[in-house]
Amino acid sequence: MSRYTLIEILEATSGRLILRGADAFSGVSIDSRTIKDGELFVALQGERFDGHRFVDEALKKGVGAIVSYPPVVPMGRSIIHVNNTLRALQQIARYRRLSRQVSVIGVTGTNGKTTTKEMITTILNRQYKVLSSKGNLNNQIGLPLCLADLDDHDMAILEMGASRAGDIRELSEIARPDIGVITNIGPAHLEGLGSLETVRDTKYEILDFVKTAVLNVDDPYIKDLPGQCRVVTFGLNQEADVRADNIVHEEAGLSFTVHLKEGGSSDIRLRVLGLFNVYNALAAVAVCRILNVPVDIISSSLGEFRGVPMRLELKELKGALVISDLYNANPASMEEAVKELVRLRRARTVAVLGDMLDLGPYGEQAHRNLGRWLATLKVDVLIAVGDLMSYTCEEFSAGNGSVKALHVKDPQEARKILLEMVGKDDTVLIKGSRGMRLEGVLED
Repeated sequence: MSRYTLIEILEATSGRLILRGADAFSGVSIDSRTIKDGELFVALQGERFDGHRFVDEALKKGVGAIVSYPPVVPMGRSIIHVNNTLRALQQIARYRRLSRQVSVIGVTGTNGKTTTKEMITTILNRQYKVLSSKGNLNNQIGLPLCLADLDDHDMAILEMGASRAGDIRELSEIARPDIGVITNIGPAHLEGLGSLETVRDTKYEILDFVKTAVLNVDDPYIKDLPGQCRVVTFGLNQEADVRADNIVHEEAGLSFTVHLKEGGSSDIRLRVLGLFNVYNALAAVAVCRILNVPVDIISSSLGEFRGVPMRLELKELKGALVISDLYNANPASMEEAVKELVRLRRARTVAVLGDMLDLGPYGEQAHRNLGRWLATLKVDVLIAVGDLMSYTCEEFSAGNGSVKALHVKDPQEARKILLEMVGKDDTVLIKGSRGMRLEGVLED
């Protein structure tokens, strides 16, 4: 199947054809290891990598390449020269989006982007052909790679992440979303964004593009909205357009009732933990009601949702219940995970916590605040992993000297301590930023 013609690629990128071979391409790839037969290779360049080194390898399966300097390649391959290969990839994605009649939903926010995106996808898949961001590919490379796969889809659900001001605007220029979701605003990527106000303003960039915005009415930072788009709200607040009550926490999930301001209600049972997942589900409900999906399909689809890998997964270790939340961590998501630890407490509670990264100059204070807060809870053992967690350990010990607190350098040391002391009736939380590789606590 040909997804792109050579003429379309040249039109999208304003590139210069320097060698003609294939006139059509089955897709776009940036990885010579996984490129498929018939695809077009885009040789991206970065501070620590250069895809031009792998053009020869890529063209063993691929039938063309976009480059910013001409490599030596075999005949029979189409080579397109551009000034900036990343920009070319983004232009291809934008061209594809604008050439298709498709509804695009952009999902951004500090926490819950991936889960909300997956919930929306689960629901819409029942009625439509849906293109959805793979995993959390939500940046200036991941989003256009996903959008470049757009074909005969009815819907595209795209996650949008930001590490600096202007990122959401740049992604929105590419994706041109019709509906924009802002899950919440919290302290994350402060190293690049600087302040919560900048985090909020960066997420707000999506509002300049969408026809309808889906916003968390309970979030104190989501207010004074710019732009002229229609707003649909979700939350626990009585004023929300989509709200939840009768929330019941269970060991392996939770249930609640959704009420629609337009009229009607529905009981929903989720097989995932955490009050924040009620909010994620409400955002998904709001999006799907905007798209006129029947309430019964929404409810049954959410009941089938199994969660996202590495987010609040329940596991077992020597008979202890383990809450494994290994994907990422910031102050807000750490707080929610610890609440689940305390709520699921059986005998002792053991918190194995790794550094919250990318907080810049706020890092020390955020970790100290966490330690002071932990000291007020029913946390019996703290195993703190990483340099920043030394501050958490210090504050936790100062606030509750009778509780065991241990500071270690790496996940392997944490694993050794945990295996020596964990009991079959304990409840354990393992959580930290992805860069801390805390899966090593559970794996040999």
